[in-house]
Amino acid sequence: MTSADGGRQSVKSLFKMLEVLEAFSSSEPELSVVEIARRTGLPRTTVHRIVDSLRSVGFLEQDASRDRYRLGLKLFELGGNALTNLPLYREAPPFVDTLAKLSGEDVHLCIFEGAQMVFVNRRNQVARPHNTVITMEASPCHSTGVGKAALAFQSEAVIDRVIRAGLARFTPNTIVEPKRLKAELAAIRSRGYSIDDCEHEPELRCVGAPIRNSAGRVFAAISASGPSRRVTTERVPELAKMVMTHAELLSIRLGYQPDQHSRPADPAPKTPSDRRKMVRTARGDERVRS
Repeated sequence: MTSADGGRQSVKSLFKMLEVLEAFSSSEPELSVVEIARRTGLPRTTVHRIVDSLRSVGFLEQDASRDRYRLGLKLFELGGNALTNLPLYREAPPFVDTLAKLSGEDVHLCIFEGAQMVFVNRRNQVARPHNTVITMEASPCHSTGVGKAALAFQSEAVIDRVIRAGLARFTPNTIVEPKRLKAELAAIRSRGYSIDDCEHEPELRCVGAPIRNSAGRVFAAISASGPSRRVTTERVPELAKMVMTHAELLSIRLGYQPDQHSRPADPAPKTPSDRRKMVRTARGDERVRS
């Protein structure tokens, strides 16, 4: 076997390992070898070999009965390291803090991981004990402000995959019909922001906006949320302006150039000097008036 053949074989093996890891989900955290083989389409002997390798390095753990497996803590450790090394994680806090001060509402920042939203940063108006531990808490895409803001700008294939996985109902307002969800996502693309109208939690209304990387791709979202008695439908447009402005400013900080990508009209500052001033304000370089 040549070195090139060996390299291709190694790549194939890595892809098979990834398939095995991706077979696990939050709804089915434990699987047997037979179940993994069924989900991946790989031969049972191949799955058994891969599972043994992944278990030996801590990527999988075996339960007490030794018949079932779950994702190992080593993956959580690596995921935590990956999260803290993200530019979004480093750059986001000033923007999250400023949006929370200006809106007076809770602010959440999440990354779209392909099927759900993973929390990166949050600021709650009700004081909570300081906690430096990173928790890989996730939320659904179809019922939250951050989820719909990110999902709306994904490909049809990704949207269909999320729909096929199931649209769970959390409140009477949750959108669980595929056609209605797609219509809602189209409306979000048109106006530039999402609304969680008490769809994930009763009496909690949320407004979200997408965050883009330097290539213009939506990979995260930010939202402001509060009790529906305070975040009224009349207040949504005002809150949307704040959320979209901070989403764009954070995107710019991450390398996004709005003038080079088509996007819905929004109320963000239009001139470069205005944008720079707003970025400095969000970063805390200038005094913020609340």
